[in-house]
Amino acid sequence: MAEIKLATEIRTEFGKGAARRVRRANRVPAVVYGHGAEPVHVTLPGHELQLALRTANVLIGLEIDGKDTLVIPKAVQRHPLRSSIEHVDLLTVKRGEKVQVEIAVHAEGDLAPGANLLEFVQNTLLVEAEATHIPESVTVSVAGLDAGDSIQAKDIALPKGSVLAGDEDAIVIQVVAAQAEEPAAGEGDEAAAEA
Repeated sequence: MAEIKLATEIRTEFGKGAARRVRRANRVPAVVYGHGAEPVHVTLPGHELQLALRTANVLIGLEIDGKDTLVIPKAVQRHPLRSSIEHVDLLTVKRGEKVQVEIAVHAEGDLAPGANLLEFVQNTLLVEAEATHIPESVTVSVAGLDAGDSIQAKDIALPKGSVLAGDEDAIVIQVVAAQAEEPAAGEGDEAAAEA
């Protein structure tokens, strides 16, 4: 995974008014924390951060007080209507350090013939991986699965260097039979009268 560098400014003003001023300047308030250090309040460029966060679990390089710091996004707050980023919590990581993150689960392949539906019980898997080698997602083959079949977390092959950190017996994907709709009241009676 490539590291993305973002320009950082230390934030000295706090509160709603200060946060609004930061956002009007097309910057995003953020907090950097981790490794037992005091949290650092910073602002980040809004557009560049938006682009960086398109990649799940992106590794971001920041320069804070002259020191290079690696971080991953821990919590992102978005505006409910505009979907712009309102605030970000960033977790400090070190090269070689193992971190627990959620990665997306994707399915590929065709189910067994019949009226079957694929149901994602979980859209993500909790894995532990080295901070600079976090996988973006994992793909699972559902080819040939029939109604009643399921895939558990332990059945999913993870990328090299990643291990499952969540419940290994948790069902991630299951196949269910499609249910036919019952005829509305009165429809069956008319069909019987016509026959």
